[in-house]
Amino acid sequence: MSILTLLASAALLAWGYLLSLHGGFWRANIRLGPDRAAPDEWPQIVAIIPARNEAETIGDTINAHLASDYPGIFSVILVDDQSTDATVEQARAAAIRAPDRLGIIRGKPLPTGWTGKLWAQAQGVEAAFALAPRARYFLLCDADIRFGPHTLRRLVARALSENLALVSLMSRLDARGMWGGLLIPAFILFFQKLYPFAWANSRKKTTAAAAGGVMLVSTERLRALNLPGAIRGALIDDCSLAERIKLGPPAGRIFIGLAEPDEAISGRDNRSLGSIWSMVARTAYAQLGYSKLMLTLCLMGLAFVYLLGPAVLLTWPWHHTEWAAIAGLGSWVLMAFAFIPTLRDYGKPLWLAPLLPLAGLIYGLMTFDSARRTWAGKGGAWKGRTYPARGDGA
Repeated sequence: MSILTLLASAALLAWGYLLSLHGGFWRANIRLGPDRAAPDEWPQIVAIIPARNEAETIGDTINAHLASDYPGIFSVILVDDQSTDATVEQARAAAIRAPDRLGIIRGKPLPTGWTGKLWAQAQGVEAAFALAPRARYFLLCDADIRFGPHTLRRLVARALSENLALVSLMSRLDARGMWGGLLIPAFILFFQKLYPFAWANSRKKTTAAAAGGVMLVSTERLRALNLPGAIRGALIDDCSLAERIKLGPPAGRIFIGLAEPDEAISGRDNRSLGSIWSMVARTAYAQLGYSKLMLTLCLMGLAFVYLLGPAVLLTWPWHHTEWAAIAGLGSWVLMAFAFIPTLRDYGKPLWLAPLLPLAGLIYGLMTFDSARRTWAGKGGAWKGRTYPARGDGA
């Protein structure tokens, strides 16, 4: 058996494992589900929204929050993180009919060692504890996420019925246009492959994940684990928070699922390649622990899993190794099959499924660019700020 056949067969086996034994990540079927039974008493909830130069989306976000049908007491704290645009004015205008339910805090200058979002969140959490000392949950959410009227009620009901310390939803991302149509569903698939939701939701697995746009968090755990202060420098703050909460001590149960179209929608425009590239390149190298070794292994893994099979198949006229080409075709078919549920979920044509290798190549380039930016002293750049790497592993 040739080396080429062995490699192509290994890629085929890898996809066989991923589809059958990797937490069913590709099924795209983990959701909040139907409404739970209403509790005897709905707890007070405070939403905390860090915002830095979010004038384009903050009005819609505040409007959506204040239109919630949540039966309990619900208010919103907006932490203005040194914005230089009309973020505050747009937020106040959106709350004109219920100004008493919106509190606005002018964020303090960013201290050394903190990321901007977590510093803003920490100030919001402190204010929320003063506003609602007996609240059981705080809602940590992004300034560009529009909630459906029933979303908060569903989150709280799920948390109370299962005694969860964290309930998170991966919001619906903008997948319009050529680049958004391919790369956003692929991003959702890759995220679930990295953090299989079934494993994150299981008490028997150490995998932990959350999506920062929508996180309902137990106030008890925030106090006990000194969050978000304990993860103050994390660029991937959502998964870092989920890991602290799930692993403790004490350990807490968490849930992450995909949002339905009427539950949580991101207002971030992803029609351009540059927009998606910036989103990924900001944190990809941080995800790898700023390690050159991990970067190398990651890029090799992406090439092996997504590119090897198609490359072996397409070059068959030159190498004439039939079994290698057959194995390459098999791995390509399996990865396309894995992509179909997410494409369907986003209403995208199924002919995009065979283009998953192209998406893998582009995300590999984004990951390398993330490292390049860090080496150039521009890593983690976001909203006019750049965060230094915490060491660069070998």
